[in-house]
Amino acid sequence: MSTNGEVITGSDFKRMVAGAYSEFLLEYENINALDKKLRPTHGAHPGTNILRTMGAAVMPLATTKDDSIGGLSRRVASAAILGARGNSGVVLSQILRGLAKGLSGKINATSSEFGKAFQYGILYAQRVLPEEPERPLVNAARAVAKGAYQAVRANLPITEILAAAIAAGEQPGSEQAELDVGERIMLTFLVGCQKGLNGNFVSPALNFSVGTGEKGAGLPDPRNDVVHPYCLTFCLKVPQADEEEIERLLQEKASFVVVERRRNTLHVHLHTAHPGVVLEYATGLGPVTDIRLNNMAEPHSMVLAHSSLMPVALLAVSRHEAQAKRLTELGATLITRGDEGDVPSVGALVNAAHSDLAESYVLVPDGPRMKLELQQVKRILGHRVEIVSVSGEAEQEAAVRSFDRRLTASQNAERMQMRLMDK
Repeated sequence: MSTNGEVITGSDFKRMVAGAYSEFLLEYENINALDKKLRPTHGAHPGTNILRTMGAAVMPLATTKDDSIGGLSRRVASAAILGARGNSGVVLSQILRGLAKGLSGKINATSSEFGKAFQYGILYAQRVLPEEPERPLVNAARAVAKGAYQAVRANLPITEILAAAIAAGEQPGSEQAELDVGERIMLTFLVGCQKGLNGNFVSPALNFSVGTGEKGAGLPDPRNDVVHPYCLTFCLKVPQADEEEIERLLQEKASFVVVERRRNTLHVHLHTAHPGVVLEYATGLGPVTDIRLNNMAEPHSMVLAHSSLMPVALLAVSRHEAQAKRLTELGATLITRGDEGDVPSVGALVNAAHSDLAESYVLVPDGPRMKLELQQVKRILGHRVEIVSVSGEAEQEAAVRSFDRRLTASQNAERMQMRLMDK
């Protein structure tokens, strides 16, 4: 084995992630066009979904003070998991999750350690995809992992590991002359990481030196996709405080806030990107006790931290206003919007299912376009949410009609699926 003393730092990792985001900025419309060409009736925009997922992933790098590669990779992964949009976004988030798993606890990483962590990411991506031959992204992930394996074993520099992975990713995994959408996404990510590591990229939408940037014409602004991955609960002993005013003040620092008075104590539950900032602010209001912090991107870490208004509620996804109105009339309690060709993020669904409305939820999408997203939501929330699979809006409406508030979430989900099978 060759001797290689190369060290990959947190700054190197920042450049790689920024480079990947920059490359998707250049390629996302081409990915959308390729999907339209290969699947004219698909109606999705995987390039836009992957760009917005990557935008959510890079935003924590603009404000974090952590410079360790392990800490940075975990922040990126948590943001990507909750910011994931569409099936392609979920796969990308799992690549970043596996990468963070392999780099956990490290200040810096050797080329070999980083290469092995990258292969971890490929394995995580494979785990969320069904074992079907028509899934090009599965084939691409396997080809990339195989292509980089020998380079990692030989302890080559990370640039050569990425070059080997790219060379493997450039070969179509089917009889088609060009790459499929999943293969193009994988290749774009790798090329972006390589350019970022070499410092050979320009991002028109995000300036990491100041944390913001100018929005280019027609480009999704990553600041719109910022996620708040930490679920924070604590008690605040301020007997004379107005809970509505406290809630309003905390909303400036969080995406979801519930403040509930119980005698002389305020029970606070919120989602934020900066729990330390929130707690520092809260200590200025009064004594803080019973602090509990969960990373919502970690599976099954979510807990019910407040009282709910009802045992079970129905959550539906709609892509247009007319459908949302019909679902509401049929009994859906919460509607999460996702425009035509776009989908709500995993974080939006988690927030909706983590409100104080109900102890548990039945989630009914508008079709198969969110299959992997819903699996990710289920991994995070566990028994608090049940998923009902439908083929389209007609089946969605039929499922909503079958909802019965007297039944549990699991009983409702079973009832809905049975009704759909009988149709």
